[in-house]
Amino acid sequence: MAAAKKGGKQELPPPVIVKKITIVAGGHHGGAWKVAYADFVTAMMAFFLLLWILGATTEKQRKGIADYFTPTLVKTRDASAGSAAGLLGGSSLTDVDNYPHRAGQTGTRAMTIPRDSTGGPKEGASPTHSSRVAHMKEELEKKLQANEALKKIASQVRMVDTTDGVRIDLVDNADFSMFMLGTTVLTSDAQQLLKVIGDTVGPQGGGISIRGHTDSLPWRPGQSANNWSLSAGRAEATRQSLMRAGIGESRFRRIEGVADRELLIKDNPQDPRNRRISIVVMD
Repeated sequence: MAAAKKGGKQELPPPVIVKKITIVAGGHHGGAWKVAYADFVTAMMAFFLLLWILGATTEKQRKGIADYFTPTLVKTRDASAGSAAGLLGGSSLTDVDNYPHRAGQTGTRAMTIPRDSTGGPKEGASPTHSSRVAHMKEELEKKLQANEALKKIASQVRMVDTTDGVRIDLVDNADFSMFMLGTTVLTSDAQQLLKVIGDTVGPQGGGISIRGHTDSLPWRPGQSANNWSLSAGRAEATRQSLMRAGIGESRFRRIEGVADRELLIKDNPQDPRNRRISIVVMD
């Protein structure tokens, strides 16, 4: 619209004035800087306190302080925070106290170890478990040495501590076989051996699993049998022999055959030592 005329003259519209008002809270510069400055002063005080501690303590005292502020490290009393002459005067992080989950209970649970892992001791293994394994080994070896017939094949019996329990391997060789060739019939020496094993593991308690292994020797053409059925049948024959030795049927947890899929001598699948029976006495 054209500007209005007054007295014959054209006049411009009045200008629009915008007024901005800025409100500043907490004084001229605000208060955020005070928080940052307080954090800086606190950090500097902690830094100088650390420097003072490093300069005023001995190496042994500094080790004690480090042990105290590192609860995940389980140290022995000798030359550590819990030593009698140390900084804590004989106290230790693993001392038994009155808390519901006291520190004295830590460090006694076994770690879960993969089945295929090898090497190294079992961390956290309980003294009771180790004592049980040692007792079984001693008892079985004593009984084998007392029998003239079994003394000759004592080297074929191997006892291994595993994550599932104590595994007893009965391994064949060129001079000894647990079963008649190609059958599930136990030899006389094997029957005596299983009788001794049954007498040893019977009082120990715990479940029992049995696994049969074979070598990779091929079967004659025309025979319906195979290494799978042979290994499973030999594991079952071992179970029945252990039952005759006095072990209750309810203790058996697993009976299986794995043929030649878990070789003991991997470089020679036809080695007779690949034929074996594995008996696991579970924890």
